Amino acid sequence: MNTLIIYSTVDGQTISICQRIAQRLVDAKHQVTVVDIKDVTQQQLIDAEQIVMGASIRYGKHRPALYNFIATNQALITSKLNSFFSVNVVARKPEKNTPETNPYIQKFLQLSAWQPQLLAVFAGKIDYPKYGFFDKMMIRFIMWITKGPTDTSGTFEFTNWHKVDEFAKRLSEQ
Repeated sequence: MNTLIIYSTVDGQTISICQRIAQRLVDAKHQVTVVDIKDVTQQQLIDAEQIVMGASIRYGKHRPALYNFIATNQALITSKLNSFFSVNVVARKPEKNTPETNPYIQKFLQLSAWQPQLLAVFAGKIDYPKYGFFDKMMIRFIMWITKGPTDTSGTFEFTNWHKVDEFAKRLSEQ
């Protein structure tokens, strides 16, 4: 199967998750292309049999490019096997780590006319040393409010890679 994995990311954890999914799909004999949402071509969309989209959250929102891309390409996306996953640090909490309980997936479904066939949510990563001063302080404040890690010298990865592998397995069985 020809699978196109499209990502929208701020800090790179979504790319890492896409690469892991891609490797699992290649292992399952898929042909896989991983591409940034801003670089997707019409031909890639046409040639794909399956479209997987992954997008990260920053300050409570998916990036506008995600919604613009969907609005422009919705007919083509929905004509294929399709899926969506969100990457956000809120998903580190057990009560918010499923599509049904994650507020960002629910918000996405309300804001987007596209209703993916398969949904997933993965916890992201906080990499304080990588952030500029403003982002570091804002994310630290958000983490303080939500009882997350606030040590700005640290990097905290919350991604459950087993859960990513399970999602990839479901994609390979479609």
